[in-house]
Amino acid sequence: MRTLELKRTIRSRRPGLLLVAFLLGGCTVGPKYVRPSTDVPADYKENKDWKVAQPSAETIKGKWWEVYQDQQLNTLEEKIDVSNQSLKSAEAQFLQARAAVRISRSFLFPTVSADPSIARERFSQNRPLAVPGLTQTFNDFQVPGLDATYELDVWGRVRRTVEQSRSQAQASAADLASVGLSLHAELATDYFQLRGLDAQIQLLTSTVEAFQKALELTQSRFNGGLASGVDVAQAQTQLETARAQLIDQGVQRAAFEHAIAVLTGQPPSTFALAPLPLDTPPPAIPAGLPSNLLERRPDISAAERRMQAANAQIGIARAAYFPLITLSGQGGFESIAAGTLFQGPSGLWAVGGTALETLFDAGRRRGTSEQAKAAYDQSIDNYRQTVLTAFQEVEDNMAALRILQDEAHTEDVAVDAAKHSVELSITRYKGGVANYLEVTTAQSAALTDEVTALTILTRRMTASVLLIKAIGGGWNVSEIPRV
Repeated sequence: MRTLELKRTIRSRRPGLLLVAFLLGGCTVGPKYVRPSTDVPADYKENKDWKVAQPSAETIKGKWWEVYQDQQLNTLEEKIDVSNQSLKSAEAQFLQARAAVRISRSFLFPTVSADPSIARERFSQNRPLAVPGLTQTFNDFQVPGLDATYELDVWGRVRRTVEQSRSQAQASAADLASVGLSLHAELATDYFQLRGLDAQIQLLTSTVEAFQKALELTQSRFNGGLASGVDVAQAQTQLETARAQLIDQGVQRAAFEHAIAVLTGQPPSTFALAPLPLDTPPPAIPAGLPSNLLERRPDISAAERRMQAANAQIGIARAAYFPLITLSGQGGFESIAAGTLFQGPSGLWAVGGTALETLFDAGRRRGTSEQAKAAYDQSIDNYRQTVLTAFQEVEDNMAALRILQDEAHTEDVAVDAAKHSVELSITRYKGGVANYLEVTTAQSAALTDEVTALTILTRRMTASVLLIKAIGGGWNVSEIPRV
């Protein structure tokens, strides 16, 4: 019998219980986020001609620059995370976004304030409805004077705001990783171009010494009547031209040295790098699969997080169509005398609620919703374009490495042939069979080929850095904080 009465009681109160559950839990309006699909190729076009990496180089880790096994580069790269101002700025931006998440989450809880007061007041005796002879001066004590307000998140507006803030903070974290990757890659490319210039400076220095000896030999032959003044002039011209090229390399080297100083957070006037000629080819860089690129590029992850934030904004805009329900309460003690302040009759309290519904706004809410949907569509387009650009960058640098490797082999043959041509021309000149123009022509061609070979080697190194950057530099989407 008691069980039957209990069931009837629960059944009679069910509408009220459902209403309470609805008010406390509410529903979340707006579309659920699903990451849009993208056209991902099964493999890279350049993979068919790609050299497979050795086991020691199969994994590009967080400190990807260590794959080059260059201690000077490692030391410089470590300074970026500590001293680079652009990276510090990006980090501060992320901290702002993370703080915004905390602000958004605070609206999930009531706001409680206290306003205790002590006052002595006097009413005007000439006010309307004043009682003649009634004392108009009195004390007013209020303690603790608590006020509480709470917005019921019935339609999910607050939850969507938290979701949006969280996604924006995660996008900012990915932006921070992207800035770091770009700075590290920029430092590596500047460093290898500087080392390439060191190699050219070393080549031109030895060339100037060789041309100086050639000029002395030609001058000696001229003094002995075995060479003409034209030969001496040609030797002099060739020597001074090589000297001018050597001096010009110093201008470019200084610019790269200054760029490296700024990247590592140091004034260029106090920074210097000892010459270290580039003499080794780039290591094999595994590109992986295109599908992995979606998880390994921080800029792609940032674009994806911004899509989710834009999707949440649609829910925020739709929540404006429903009433804004707010609960409020007040409690404390009030008395005209301090001695009776905390007695029962001095207690006061008030509870209530409001529901605010916009009845007419001339299309403002509709425009806001349409704006949010258009912004979401734009974020999808930006995301897909970022993915396409990422695929392009990988293909570009894989192609560059493959083609430059073939070009390097061909250029090495040209350098050997040019050196042999110089030896033959000098022998013919000393034997009186050829004039000095043949020697200078052969020497100029040999110098051009050697400089070209060094330029190709530098381009191969920078292309390998750009490929590592294009595949994410060892970064992974799991590094995005949960915030």
